[in-house]
Amino acid sequence: MKSFAAKVEEGVKGENGKPSVGPVYRNLLSEKGFPPIDSDITTAWDIFCKSVEKFPGNKMLGWRPIVDKKVGPYVWKTYKEAYEEVLQIGSALRALGAEPGCRVGIYGINCPQWIIAMEACAAHTLICVPLYDTLGSGAVDYIVDHAEIDFVFVQDTKIKGLLEPDSICSKRLKAIVCFTNVSKEDSIKASEIGVKTYSWLDFLHMGREKPEEISPPKPFNTCTIMYTSGTSGDPKGVVLTHEAVATFVVGVDLFMDQFEDKMTHEDVYLSFLPLAHILDRMNEEYFFRKGASVGYYHGDLNVLRDDIQELKPTYLAGVPRVFERIHEGIQKALQELNPRRRFIFNALYKHKLSWLNRGYSHSKASPMADLIAFRKIRDKLGGRIRLLISGGAPLSPEIEEFLRVTCCCFVLQGYGLTETLGGTALCVPDEMCMLGTVGIPAVYNEIRLEEVAEMGYDPLGENPAGEICIRGKCLFSGYYKNPELTDEVLKDGWFHTGDIGEIQPNGVLKIIDRKKNLIKLSQGEYVALENLENIYGQNSLVQEIWVYGDSFKSMLVAVIVPNPEVVNRWAKDLGLNKPFEELCSLTELQEHIILELKSTAEKNKLKRFEYIKAVTVEIKPFDLERDLVTATLKNKRNNLLKYYQVQVDEMYRKLASKKI
Repeated sequence: MKSFAAKVEEGVKGENGKPSVGPVYRNLLSEKGFPPIDSDITTAWDIFCKSVEKFPGNKMLGWRPIVDKKVGPYVWKTYKEAYEEVLQIGSALRALGAEPGCRVGIYGINCPQWIIAMEACAAHTLICVPLYDTLGSGAVDYIVDHAEIDFVFVQDTKIKGLLEPDSICSKRLKAIVCFTNVSKEDSIKASEIGVKTYSWLDFLHMGREKPEEISPPKPFNTCTIMYTSGTSGDPKGVVLTHEAVATFVVGVDLFMDQFEDKMTHEDVYLSFLPLAHILDRMNEEYFFRKGASVGYYHGDLNVLRDDIQELKPTYLAGVPRVFERIHEGIQKALQELNPRRRFIFNALYKHKLSWLNRGYSHSKASPMADLIAFRKIRDKLGGRIRLLISGGAPLSPEIEEFLRVTCCCFVLQGYGLTETLGGTALCVPDEMCMLGTVGIPAVYNEIRLEEVAEMGYDPLGENPAGEICIRGKCLFSGYYKNPELTDEVLKDGWFHTGDIGEIQPNGVLKIIDRKKNLIKLSQGEYVALENLENIYGQNSLVQEIWVYGDSFKSMLVAVIVPNPEVVNRWAKDLGLNKPFEELCSLTELQEHIILELKSTAEKNKLKRFEYIKAVTVEIKPFDLERDLVTATLKNKRNNLLKYYQVQVDEMYRKLASKKI
């Protein structure tokens, strides 16, 4: 069997109350030690500067201006133009009194100004602190206060929230710089509470009038404090150094460079995941390293397809829900084909898949199938796509396989956290054995598993499994102002992720569970809720699911957002001619869903106490507006419980009455 990772240390059996730990694995490029770091790239500032020197005329940052409510074509800033703006914005910050080490907030949608503000911070050893565009003012207030932010770059529509009289922001902030223009109303309101406001052009002008020499960072300086949204409690400030950022980017470069189809300065990335989160931030840092182009979506995810067609990206990164929607769209189009064309599509699909499984690359598995059937799908993604990466949560193997066959490009899953700069593991292109996994360790990190006895996971067992622990050069320094939590997760240099993984015989990592979402039912049985959501979510009837268990109860309940198409087919078969909203209120549908979930549980050999005994049917998907999911679309368990408390209580009341 081909091995994809190097075992560099053997596992150790636990003694005296200590858990067992599995072998330590590294990337094959690091088998004999981590590769030496490029001496020219030791900070995030170096990443940008070296590309300005090497690719001054290359397109760097692209956006679509909106004129008369119409979205125009992409326009671009070159690396040289962006650098000149960075110098001016940095000088203006220093003129306002920002000193090295000062925290500067950035709050708003992805755009060139976001990156220019970020690079201006790096130029003067200021610490960039992203604020959440997708969270409410409460979280923004908390971060501004906790990080002691004095200056904020902000989108025009977000200014009002910062100026509320009872907000911490209004009392703490010294100056607000708008990505565009400040309205007269906001300017007056800000001046009344002693906050200075600047339009982007005004701030650029100030920088030109008062130029300052840059004060570049050292590798050990803090680059950013990135607050994680989390599924409960206050956000945690993850401290990332310049060295960690630079090392990560160099590592990705080394990893990608070993493959035949290399990323170059001609590649184009479509940025739509929040820049306030690690996945998009590090994708862009890598593209800046290559002298490549980053184009920003125009702000509406519902019409992202329009941005894709206009930009024609070569690289897309998204969370599973993005790719699930792409898959659903393709499946819907297939259903509309006549039977003959659908038969041909399915035959070509099986033909290409068989050659992929024999080890052929996606481009050589079946050029004929690509030309006849799959080229049209690639065209829907702009026509130039070369790489799709999914992260943030598990992507189902069925969807990953479908995209690998039909999108005519590399399709990979990755794994990481803010604390590990997002790229702890990544799959190897065109290796079908990695389907459903997250790949191998990053170049500058090590991975091992640690025993979780209460869940039955043993890293030294027949099927090695346990909590994923990470050590290496691409790790956070700690949680800002929270040494207790830092000590809790960083032990002997190993970061304990809270995720449960399996190491396959070939050294590949698979995520199977989540330690933090473990609850104990009243009969003493442990249940991993997130794992159950992943399993039940495989049922075609389930569009979204939140599973809930109470330590004082013996049974699980759930809130289900059903798939409208599947529900409508079910209703048609029963002769029910009602709108989707009315169907969701029917007891018959609840009973049907419970039977479907039972079937899924049996198929996956779940234990009886892991069966869902009652459901509430929800019409509307869990969304950011109601604060029910994080920006990466993970369930916010505490918020979901608050929102559905009445329904949860009612489900348990009915279950109790059935017992009687």
